[in-house]
Amino acid sequence: METPLSPADAGAPQARWKSRALHGLLAIAIVLLLKVAAPLLLPITTAIVLTFVFAPIVRTLRSGGVPETLGAAFVVAFFLAVTLLLTSTLIGPASQWWERAPSTVAQVMAQIDRLRTSILRPGGPPARAPASKAAVADRGAGGTDPLKDQLATEGVAFTRVVIGKVLSFGLSAAATIILLYFLLASEHWMLSRSVEAIPRRRSRALLVAGVRHVERDIGRFVGTLALVNVGVAGVTLVAVWMLGLPNPLLWGVVAGTLNFIPYIGPVITATMLALAGMLTFDTALDMLAPAMAFVAIHAVESNLVSPWFVGRRLTLSPLAVFLSVMFWGWLWGIAGAMLAVPVLVGIRSLCRRNRHLRLWSAYLEGAHRPAPSLRSLLLPRRRLEGQGRR
Repeated sequence: METPLSPADAGAPQARWKSRALHGLLAIAIVLLLKVAAPLLLPITTAIVLTFVFAPIVRTLRSGGVPETLGAAFVVAFFLAVTLLLTSTLIGPASQWWERAPSTVAQVMAQIDRLRTSILRPGGPPARAPASKAAVADRGAGGTDPLKDQLATEGVAFTRVVIGKVLSFGLSAAATIILLYFLLASEHWMLSRSVEAIPRRRSRALLVAGVRHVERDIGRFVGTLALVNVGVAGVTLVAVWMLGLPNPLLWGVVAGTLNFIPYIGPVITATMLALAGMLTFDTALDMLAPAMAFVAIHAVESNLVSPWFVGRRLTLSPLAVFLSVMFWGWLWGIAGAMLAVPVLVGIRSLCRRNRHLRLWSAYLEGAHRPAPSLRSLLLPRRRLEGQGRR
């Protein structure tokens, strides 16, 4: 005879489902908050990631007798000087390509129109006869060209959008630099006050070890990736210079910068180089040569150089990296996609040190060793342990 369930036992599954539903709603609310508050959270996240990268330098200077305020000012000033020097060097080449943008759009539209006409000509209407010089002169004197009017209208709207984006980027960059200085100057003070507020000695040790572990992993990963991308920029610069593409310094910096975005960045760089080759050269081989050269450089970098420099300890799951880039890119655009992998490294470091989250750490880890077969995992545990000892 079955005993009836008590009201408490009967309501337990319903309570669990309510708890899970509340957790799901909380997760959705957090994602929407990250999306809406991007202008506020993006500078903060960028400054925190850069703090993890530069904090060891400030700490080294402090051990040498340099106050944290001066050490942080030196690091931030050096970082800002390098960024401004590189930006000022690239303003000239970038402005040249910007000035060519309207004519570039017209050339692309003309190429598409010619391709469409050549495809439709065999079974479609005959091609229009070229206009006479008198008709062209009359059109230029009294008539209007719809294509030029459309390009002019879209150019004004696009320029307005670009100016707004530049102003927003300038404010975010200024906020990031100021916050980076304060975080670097007060990193030791904030950590010591946080540890002081924790009563248990073991919890204090776990906090300090966790922060240092995350700082070490993010710093090593970003520093190693920066060195690799500098090499990619240099090799790309030499390659496009040898191929005769204008402004090789610009393309080298673009390749090195976008290489911080896994998977998506190299695709964007190759596409841009293909378009630049189409606008510069005449033959098909010359048009595709810059993009093909970069694809070869990226293949060597991603399969040989990066695995050797990064090492097994910082290797991440390719699926986790791709999903992280998609998620943060959807939230915060290009800047979010560039921060996706450092944030993922920090999350993995935290999951490693928390026993409740170690399962997620296993999904974020790279494939250090071959996975066991499903049949071996289904064997009895004693037999499986015996095979492992052999």
